[in-house]
Amino acid sequence: MKKAITLILALLMILPLAACGGSKKTRINVFAAASMTETLTEIETKYEAAHGDIDLVFTFDSSGTLKTQIEEGAPCDLFISAAPKQMNQLEELNMVNTDSRVDLLENKVALCVAEGNPAEVNNFDDLVNALKAGNVMLAMGNADVPVGQYTQRIFAYYGLDEEAMATCLTYGSNVKEVTTAVVEGTADCGIIYATDAFSAGLTPVDTATAEMCGQVIYPAAVLSGAEHPDEAQAFLDYLKGAEASAIFEGVGFTPLGG
Repeated sequence: MKKAITLILALLMILPLAACGGSKKTRINVFAAASMTETLTEIETKYEAAHGDIDLVFTFDSSGTLKTQIEEGAPCDLFISAAPKQMNQLEELNMVNTDSRVDLLENKVALCVAEGNPAEVNNFDDLVNALKAGNVMLAMGNADVPVGQYTQRIFAYYGLDEEAMATCLTYGSNVKEVTTAVVEGTADCGIIYATDAFSAGLTPVDTATAEMCGQVIYPAAVLSGAEHPDEAQAFLDYLKGAEASAIFEGVGFTPLGG
């Protein structure tokens, strides 16, 4: 009986210590564009290995969806958008620490085709002709998704009417869904980011110029309501450094160094 009581007392002493040990890590909530999933997952492993007191928790989705979640009060320390628009909107609401904001990366908008290139689309000119003829199925992002907005700019550049092409278009709620449609062949082709093409093993048949859709800039900033602003800033500084930049470059991003 005495041994049992002694064991119970010992466990009661150990449990609080274990709880204290488990609470030492600081959780940093990072909301990032879906196109950064692979790179940031790799970076997470390296950063946490060097910073044992940090627990990086990522939420990946379209920048528009993430922006809405932040506006609705979702806990977020650091936001990385696939376009300035969403960051600008949060900044207008005083939800961004403007001193921390940087242009972190540049991406490219790429045209990729399904296996076998069923619609024989070899460049954007071919795509335009096929859309006008109504004999292609193009996957693109929704209007509230940056990759969809870049696609709309390409349509405008070529004088295309999105509504008139409705039967030729299929939509994704983020760039990963658009990429999947191309990989699985449910669409003949898709307009995605060069980095997503790389991650999915797709070879772009064409790349949009800045004249066609503008530069694809990824801004990053610590939010004004961040629970751990100093730790979030430290991670952002790391993302601007050489080790993270090498990972970004490996999939096709161009680091801008802030």
